[in-house]
Amino acid sequence: MSRFVDVLVVGAGPAGLASAARLAAAGAGRYRVEVLEREQEAGGVPRHCAHGGFGLADFGRPLDGPGYARRLARAAAGAAGAGATVRTGVSVTGWAGPLTLDVTAPTGLERITARAVVLATGARERPRSARLVPGTRPAGVLTTGELQQSVHLYGVRRERLGRRAVVIGDEPVAHHAVGALRRAQVDVVAMVTEQPGVPRRFGALPPPPLLTATTVTELLGRGRLAGVRVRHLDGREGVIRCDTAVFTGDWIPEHELARSGGVPLDAGTRGPSVDSAHRTATAGVFAAGNVLRGVESAGAAAAEGRAAADAVLRFLSGEPWPVAAVPVRAEGPARWVAPNRIAYGTGVRPVLLPEGAGVRPFLLRVREPLARPVVEVRQGARVLHRGRLLGTAWPHRSVRVPGGWSREVDPAGGPVTVRVGV
Repeated sequence: MSRFVDVLVVGAGPAGLASAARLAAAGAGRYRVEVLEREQEAGGVPRHCAHGGFGLADFGRPLDGPGYARRLARAAAGAAGAGATVRTGVSVTGWAGPLTLDVTAPTGLERITARAVVLATGARERPRSARLVPGTRPAGVLTTGELQQSVHLYGVRRERLGRRAVVIGDEPVAHHAVGALRRAQVDVVAMVTEQPGVPRRFGALPPPPLLTATTVTELLGRGRLAGVRVRHLDGREGVIRCDTAVFTGDWIPEHELARSGGVPLDAGTRGPSVDSAHRTATAGVFAAGNVLRGVESAGAAAAEGRAAADAVLRFLSGEPWPVAAVPVRAEGPARWVAPNRIAYGTGVRPVLLPEGAGVRPFLLRVREPLARPVVEVRQGARVLHRGRLLGTAWPHRSVRVPGGWSREVDPAGGPVTVRVGV
């Protein structure tokens, strides 16, 4: 069956649902907006994050993850006749044209053509196998997502999860993994991180022992995990006895659909390369949320979804697609920068967002902790921006770089580079 819609949003996480809600509300029923989600429920990762910290920026009140996901889904569905159609249990299997997607639904195969496509497929944690940690394949080895689904969606407890756990990582998501394990009455005997020093957030809870500058080099045990072998930066090795290991962080964008459709990816973020209006290099295809660069907060992803929706509306109203772009690249200790394209129309000025929004900050991630680093933006020999950041830049937390320099980029001057130094 072949159908046509105005906007097709792929992914019903925070970015996709927020984008659909903005599109449906602004279109007031004029545009047919459809959201496709392969899971059985809309909401994305927040559905199984039972902790708080969601919703304040979006709804003006603090919510837990499931509550936030439900609010987003209701906002996208909207009023009868004016909301988006949110379809769950539907998988996109490939592209049949520049803006045409093949879909597998419970009702059968479909081919859907849209005037604009928004990719909001999110990100995932790399499992142990992708991190090249040797050993057998014992039970008890999980990612944070698997752990949270087991505990918060299915009520799995200590008897099935294990008694002694090690959490690999110390990003905020690792702290939530500790909370999930404690809720399941599993003892967290250690957290292990390769970073030499990291900020800790446990509130009133006593933190588990933290091993910094330490790497898990092997999983021990057959049938069931019996321990992990670790190596410290100074060469010392040891074994931590445990029957559960949770690998956290190390996010990678779910970019397979973008890649298979020929949408160019950025080498640093590994997500679709986009400009400040969330336009990719493929006309009519937008991307927003954590598919762009791994993980930011759900609120940040939702904000990007709304920004992408505004750009889609301008495109549907006749705004021309950029004809050229200058790439923005991170170098040295800078791991990635986003957005990573400065787009240009038929003239020589960049195609920025209206009303001064083109000077929105750029997000930057570093490879290692840096105290009050200097950020320098160059195009060839020209310095477009130079400034010192306050505080410490951490690998798991984005810092914001002022974006006013983007107006000074020469469309014929070659790539822009962003460097970080002390």
